[in-house]
Amino acid sequence: MIPHDHIIHEITPLSGKDCFYIVDRRKTEFTYPIHCHTEYELNFIEHAPGVRRVVGDSAEVIGEYELVLITGKELEHVWEQHECTSSLIREITIQFSPDLLGNDLLKKNQFNSIWKMIEDARCGISFPLSAIMKVYHLLNRLVAEEQSFYAVLHFLTILYELSIEGNYKILSSSSFAQIKESHSESRRIQRIQNFINERYQQDIRLAQLAELAGMTPSAFSRFFRLRTGKTLSDYITDIRIGYASRMLVDTQRSIAEICYECGFNNLSNFNRIFKKKKNCSPKEFRDNYKKTKIII
Repeated sequence: MIPHDHIIHEITPLSGKDCFYIVDRRKTEFTYPIHCHTEYELNFIEHAPGVRRVVGDSAEVIGEYELVLITGKELEHVWEQHECTSSLIREITIQFSPDLLGNDLLKKNQFNSIWKMIEDARCGISFPLSAIMKVYHLLNRLVAEEQSFYAVLHFLTILYELSIEGNYKILSSSSFAQIKESHSESRRIQRIQNFINERYQQDIRLAQLAELAGMTPSAFSRFFRLRTGKTLSDYITDIRIGYASRMLVDTQRSIAEICYECGFNNLSNFNRIFKKKKNCSPKEFRDNYKKTKIII
């Protein structure tokens, strides 16, 4: 028996001698509960519009095609039936060991794009339709391949094609996924990100970070947005919301306690920002997560 507030840890059938595990399913509904596993996973779904995908603190309703890569070993995820009425659902799940692509290989120049994609996928990433169509025929070739060596080549090709497409969307916040962002190209940005992660509960000011970076406030603001794609204010807010989401899932603390614990100084402001970021209130977020968990 596990506590009700724990996530199912899936034990996959992969052995130490396997490269990956593939399942090609035709189904009418999604019934597997929210879970996590140590293996990496590439999941393709078609003909299932209306299904609700939850990855970490991200929740979205999917369309006709879906392709998601998850490499965070403790990152909970689930696909829920939600509003889907299709009876023609197809799902291809590929689970592979983190050591399939060893660090030595990933650090070679030819694998740089795959390495970055796998790093980003620690928070879960979803691919746009253009990328899905690019690898659609490769997925079909992979599941039909009878020679295991060539299947590995097909799979590596799929990963490469997805990695060079590049226009994927990161799903969960890094703070919810409990991942330190370590792959930034700038040591200066890494230092700032570490500072924010260690002090997100406190009042963090622009001038303070600019001084840490050795820049003027205006120059630092431009530099930070260029490197992260976010304003400093949005970045700090996203970090705090991620930690708040994790506390809503993992603790029984009141919403007010979580609000102040995560660096917000006003409950109504916290509720407003949370709803804007997550499309639901903190209470609804907590209740929705509880609905996806079961006792074993």
